[in-house]
Amino acid sequence: MGYVRFQSTTPTPDGRHPGFLGLINNLSKAGRLTPEEEDFRRTTHSWYEAHHTNPTTVDATVYDHTLNPGATAWFKDSATPLITRAEGYLQILEAHGVGCTKVVAAHPPGRIIYEDADQIVVVPFR
Repeated sequence: MGYVRFQSTTPTPDGRHPGFLGLINNLSKAGRLTPEEEDFRRTTHSWYEAHHTNPTTVDATVYDHTLNPGATAWFKDSATPLITRAEGYLQILEAHGVGCTKVVAAHPPGRIIYEDADQIVVVPFR
């Protein structure tokens, strides 16, 4: 089994690489998306909510910076519909000059703190 993550090419000041959903949400909050892009974001977010478990609904502490520093979500490579659907987000990010890259790992890239059929959340190995 392999793992896939779409993340920023540029780290934040604290060294994190936000994922594609966070990146698109930042553009939305800043009012930078066109009406069509915002419609895509809302519609596709709804699709993800219906077809993908948000780890925080299972464990509210999964992304707690103190308990799980640097926690990141990775799709399992078998979650093809979830991975394929990300392409539209990547196109929007590219159109706005926001660097986002696909990262692939053959093994879990950290200590697994959450897992379901489609994804893992890990605290990166230091």
